[in-house]
Amino acid sequence: MSYGYKKEIGLGFNEAVGKVREELAKEGFGVLTEIDVKATLKKKLNEDFEDYLILGACNPPFAFEALKAERDIGLLLPCNVIVYVLDGKTFVSAIVPSVAMAMVENNKLGEIAEKVEEKLKRVIDSV
Repeated sequence: MSYGYKKEIGLGFNEAVGKVREELAKEGFGVLTEIDVKATLKKKLNEDFEDYLILGACNPPFAFEALKAERDIGLLLPCNVIVYVLDGKTFVSAIVPSVAMAMVENNKLGEIAEKVEEKLKRVIDSV
């Protein structure tokens, strides 16, 4: 089973990032963290890399439920969504929470992960 839900999209990088943010908001997610991998690699290693952005998305009600069910679940939060360019093509991908959370043996957490997964897949499908 794949740990990411991915698709190629027919948008440029910046347009894709905007659309991902819009679709995340529609599903109740805010972006807590943002890592510009391209800029970081250039700054830290003086290496060139294609556009690559990691968005740490959080849906507060589900995050709260997950934290109540499993205090250490913060190790797996927030849910990462990535937008990147490879060989001139733009891709969007989201973590598959049911796979990521499977290592934690907690049935309540599994139920929450499935609900979050449905939302993240809708985000990717809508971009």
